[in-house]
Amino acid sequence: MSRLPRLIALAAVLLTAPSLAGAATTALQLQGKGVQIYACQAAGAGFAWTLKGPEAILLDPSGAQVGRHFAGPSWQASDGSTIVGEPLVASPSSTAGSVAWLVLHVKSSSGAGLFANIAYVSRTATSGGAAPATGCDQAHILTEARIPYTATYTFFPQAVAPH
Repeated sequence: MSRLPRLIALAAVLLTAPSLAGAATTALQLQGKGVQIYACQAAGAGFAWTLKGPEAILLDPSGAQVGRHFAGPSWQASDGSTIVGEPLVASPSSTAGSVAWLVLHVKSSSGAGLFANIAYVSRTATSGGAAPATGCDQAHILTEARIPYTATYTFFPQAVAPH
């Protein structure tokens, strides 16, 4: 099974599972805009661009900044609530030169606020951000590349137990 059908299947589970009934209507969707940061590092007998992490702002549907996304992978709302994700599934983007689509489970959280009750995060509709195909060699060791990207992040809340 290719990765995209697995991602779609997992997203369908997140949206329709009985334990998440009603949660999909309260999912939060934000636009991420920033860069994916890569470092040129030795890898085996050669060199490769290695992801250091993202550096992006999170925008609500009106375009207002409501948070940021950074290495961890972590998301922090303007109110201070923070979550750290753990990738579950990755599927290549259908857009060349773009970072993969992801589904992540929230492994830790802190603070009350926007991200206080988030259980899963998906990254879809990616544009840009893939590691450079060239330019990493002995002469460029430890050089950073900051590759612009955008993505849609959907934050799914923890299920509320039925009464």
